[in-house]
Amino acid sequence: MDDENIALNSVLGLELNRVFFAVRETANKQKIIEFAREVLQSERAELVDSILPEGPAS
Repeated sequence: MDDENIALNSVLGLELNRVFFAVRETANKQKIIEFAREVLQSERAELVDSILPEGPAS
């Protein structure tokens, strides 16, 4: 990951943290947590797909 992506992820993480603590209702906090998990899982899947070679293993 390059420096620009690292910086962007840091800013997004801080903003998500700020929003999380600004929200008072537990149900809405749970929605934020679920959304963040979905995003992380999606990004991890994309990372794994980009690292692993396509096709059957030899």
